[in-house]
Amino acid sequence: MSGLPQQELFETIQATWPPADAKRLGNWTIRDGQGGGNRVSATTLDGAKPEDIAAAEAAMDDLNQPRLFMVRQGQEELDQTLAERGYEIKDPTTAYACPVGTLTDMPVPPVSAFSIWPPLAIQREIWHAGGVGPSRLAVMERVAWPKTSILARANDRPAGTAFVALQRKSAMFHALEVVPEQRRKGVGNNILRAAAHWAQDHGAEQFYLLVTDANRSANALYCSAGMSVVGRYHYRVRQ
Repeated sequence: MSGLPQQELFETIQATWPPADAKRLGNWTIRDGQGGGNRVSATTLDGAKPEDIAAAEAAMDDLNQPRLFMVRQGQEELDQTLAERGYEIKDPTTAYACPVGTLTDMPVPPVSAFSIWPPLAIQREIWHAGGVGPSRLAVMERVAWPKTSILARANDRPAGTAFVALQRKSAMFHALEVVPEQRRKGVGNNILRAAAHWAQDHGAEQFYLLVTDANRSANALYCSAGMSVVGRYHYRVRQ
């Protein structure tokens, strides 16, 4: 990991995309995601060693959630232990970051992206079409202020949307979705930069985001925008 401490990264993730509830169980954090996706449902190890995995598994069972662990950099022992217990790797993910000024060095083209809260019905439709349904929208509602959504337009039509929120001096970008017929036209870049301008206006100094390694187009976008890799994680899930 380079540039930014891992603790700051994961604190920002938690604050800007929070579970419905989280509790400590020994050296585990158990999250109640209420259908909001892997990030808000995954159990994480907060200590050095993966002690009493069975207790963590039972806690996830009590929540009627899949047995899902997030494995962060430096947690090789946990990763190996879970593999031996039959857990499979899911969604390797890369964290990117940069000073917010890296993304605000040029203005967003006029009438191409707007900051809106609460999200409009058309944004909810775009998210829904991309798999971001009511449970993930509920995650956005749980986030403390300041937060906003970004609506992009292209060719006089809604073209995409995303969510961004702040934790102290750090902003995090989530849930980017571009309408299929509007892709490869610069819409994602306009949304990213509009989010960064909003974050800068609200006092942010660092800008973070997460993307699965399988999403090659998004990884290419963030690298070309000048963002740097600052962390990685993956999940282990019991099928």
